[in-house]
Amino acid sequence: MWDLPIRLFHWSLAGLIGFSWWSAKNDHVDWHIWSGISILTLLLFRLLWGLFGSSTARFANFVRGPRTLLAYLRDNGSWRVAGHTPLGALSVVAMLGAIAVQVSLGLISVDEDGLNQGPLANLVTLDTSEIARDLHEAFFNVVLALIGMHIAAILYYRLVKGEKLTGAMLSGRSALEPGITPMQPGRWWAAFLCLAAALAIARWVVAGAPL
Repeated sequence: MWDLPIRLFHWSLAGLIGFSWWSAKNDHVDWHIWSGISILTLLLFRLLWGLFGSSTARFANFVRGPRTLLAYLRDNGSWRVAGHTPLGALSVVAMLGAIAVQVSLGLISVDEDGLNQGPLANLVTLDTSEIARDLHEAFFNVVLALIGMHIAAILYYRLVKGEKLTGAMLSGRSALEPGITPMQPGRWWAAFLCLAAALAIARWVVAGAPL
């Protein structure tokens, strides 16, 4: 169902979001910034792996339009494809988009004392950096709300439908109905290339995105 890169991405992102929250609350600004850079690297990797990765990781294989989503809802959640359902895909896109916004705001933010700033803060005015800082703090509530909805969906599937989604994200395996094609794995060298590209872009951002 899920390849190793997707599973590592999922649990690393969850851990880093928790660490980012903790480091911000305890005034470890340097750690918070580096945690944000790590999340940026993960997002870049996920974007690339969504283009070149396994069948269940590729956005083209699970991101659907409104018609497919409505048909899925009318059919009482029946879905004959391995991977994300249309509703799950909507959750994935919303989560990744919200985290991308959160990271982007952090990259151009400056703290209240002006002692610490994101690596791209020099590309915008001080007023913009201060606005970004306030939005960065407030927008985290949106991220938390989406995380809460994600956890609620996992509990619903476990308690109501009897499906253990967490287990599949740990082992990569899940029972599929007859006739459903399992995941087609991506190339290991493609994963390394995607990771290398993500690290290179993140390093460029840390350097202030020089032209």
